[in-house]
Amino acid sequence: MKVVIIGGGIGGLAAAACLLKQGHHVRVYEQAPELGEIGAAVQMSANAVKVLDHLGLREYMESVAVKPKAFEFRRYDDGEILHTIPLGDSHEAQHGAPYYQVHRVDLHVGLLRVVLSLDKDAVRLGCRAVEISETETGVNIKFEDGSATQAELLIGADGIKSVVRKYVIDTEPPKFTGQVAWRISIPTERIPQELRPDVVSSIWCGPKNHAVMYYMRSGTLLNFVGCVERPWEEESWTTKKPWTELDEDYRGWHPIVRAVIDNVDHDQCYRWALNNREPVLEWSTKRITLLGDAVHPTLPYMAQGAAMAIEDAAVLSRVLALDVELPDALKTYQELRAPRTARVVRESTEMADLYHISNKEEMRRAFKNRNLSESRNGWLYPYDPMNVTLVK
Repeated sequence: MKVVIIGGGIGGLAAAACLLKQGHHVRVYEQAPELGEIGAAVQMSANAVKVLDHLGLREYMESVAVKPKAFEFRRYDDGEILHTIPLGDSHEAQHGAPYYQVHRVDLHVGLLRVVLSLDKDAVRLGCRAVEISETETGVNIKFEDGSATQAELLIGADGIKSVVRKYVIDTEPPKFTGQVAWRISIPTERIPQELRPDVVSSIWCGPKNHAVMYYMRSGTLLNFVGCVERPWEEESWTTKKPWTELDEDYRGWHPIVRAVIDNVDHDQCYRWALNNREPVLEWSTKRITLLGDAVHPTLPYMAQGAAMAIEDAAVLSRVLALDVELPDALKTYQELRAPRTARVVRESTEMADLYHISNKEEMRRAFKNRNLSESRNGWLYPYDPMNVTLVK
């Protein structure tokens, strides 16, 4: 089958790699003139790593990623541990694959290598899709530079501002959540030894604000994402903001958090608006479908946005191998994926309320009642995209 994928991010490349392995003719069209990821790190739990294993990336991930020992949820000021989710050996033994923290760029490079090893001409750059039309036999795609292409199947993997989505679901823009996210990274060596976090993913929870910290690049860099309730502002991962505002947002926080704020490059502080969409259950036509943020953008509070896109890619490739007509395969795909991704979207949104509770006693009770470890180990991490049943 001739497949066109709009969007060359993590989800688009994962889909391309899975489909190329099955023998499909795949072309990925990316609007950027150079292929690469922006942002810092992502977390890959066992549910997504099983797909990376299928693509032959285990050895590569071992060389570039970090395996955290646990999630630790801490109070913002005194560091009290509110809840722990074991990771490390426990996660791998229970779910059949490791848990990794990895720089987005490194994951993107790994996926790109797989795609190009399967077809060196699979990726086209500088191609912004502007018009899509569907017929009974195919899909026509026109680009901003006047060029065009055709496909039997079009996959929209073009993010939260997806062009493809407009032809499948709606033209409504995403909605601002009332929260923004700081993004910084810092060489670990800059942080005083006594203030370096343990090899965990630590979530520091405070009034209307929380911060997530974890290592990447084999422990040489520390990733910091701080999510603050603020008025609307420009939505861009590349927008720099004054260090003084970052400093103010985290004034009075624990010394481990402050060690990052105080030692980061003052001109390398990025902040963007966090937008969201209501989950939908139908995201395909007869020859067009969506994956990842194009259909179910997810707040970063469960560390599952990239993982859901990778799961989508694997399940979509598997349903396309079924002996059914394409429209039926796409219907099966969305029926399998929509309920799970909707749950991730909703629970990620709920986490903002949990992490931002002001009163300490109330926060303690809330974490105890949620029991995140039992929940995520019960339904989120055990999912296997490569073996989930496709036919009910």
